This record gives sequence, structure tokens and C-alpha cells, in this order.
Amino acid sequence: MWRAIRNKALAFWRQPRFAQLWFIPLWMLLGIAKATLATVSFRRLAPFLGTAVGVAPWVPVLDSAQEVRAAHIGRAIELAARYTPWNSNCLPKALIARVLLGLYCIPYALFFGLMRDSNDGEFKAHAWVAAGRVRVTGGTSFDQFTVVSCFVEPQLARTPAPDIDP
Repeated sequence: MWRAIRNKALAFWRQPRFAQLWFIPLWMLLGIAKATLATVSFRRLAPFLGTAVGVAPWVPVLDSAQEVRAAHIGRAIELAARYTPWNSNCLPKALIARVLLGLYCIPYALFFGLMRDSNDGEFKAHAWVAAGRVRVTGGTSFDQFTVVSCFVEPQLARTPAPDIDP
């Protein structure tokens, strides 16, 4: 037993400092997000997610420092989610990613997608967050899921799209 505890402690200290500092707050935030999702309707939660921009998937462009920070956020969330006693699936992780990206002023896009399972024909839902080239949570889901809704940072939604000449 002591060997297992020692190994876990050593593994924790090998994590980046960002993940170590955010581990306990993220662990608690994942619990709060899970409880919120069980008690609050999506209609009431949607304004918190950002500005709805429909189904056109687009990802904001980031500078290199923002991409590094977004990657750190994603790793820290995955680490904390691995140790929650409840199921921290894609939606609580996406909500917490949205919170941290907003806290660090990093533009993000939060996606909701659906796919039909080839085995039983049932629909599967997934949520993921992208920031620049970084898939913060949810992995590379664009090739598996059809985007049914996209929320972006409110500041991005107010920025006019550039004119593209054919």
C-alpha cells in the first residue's frame, strides 16, 4: 500500500507546476460542474457557455503563449478528472475548460456534437473545447461527431468575419 501511495506522489510531482497548482481547485470545480449539470437546465446554462454561433465549426487563432497555456489547462483538467470518484465525462470537463480559458483570457470555441453508433443505432453526444490548434478537452472530435452547436467567447462573436474574395 505504501509503495502505491509513494508512486502516486512521485507521479504527481512529475506533473507540470500548473497542473499541480490547479489540481485541487479543478477537482472541486469538476464536482460543482457535475452537480450543476444535474440541477440546472441547459437553457439556463447556455448563456454562461458563450455566444452561440450556430453549427459552423470555427476555431479562434491564438498566439504561441496562449496555445501553450491552453495545452496546460487541458492537461490539468484531464489529470484532475482522472481522480474524481464520480464520472467526469466530456461535458463537465468542457465547462471547466471554458471557465479556465475565460479566466486566462484565451479565446475558445465549445462544441456540441452527435453521432449515430454503428452497433446499436443510438445517438451519442459529445462536448469538446478547442482553442487555436489545441484541443483543450474532448480530443479530436471533428472527424467523429457532427457539430450541432458551437459557442465562442463573447468577444469573438462581436468581431466581424473578414471578407473573402473568390
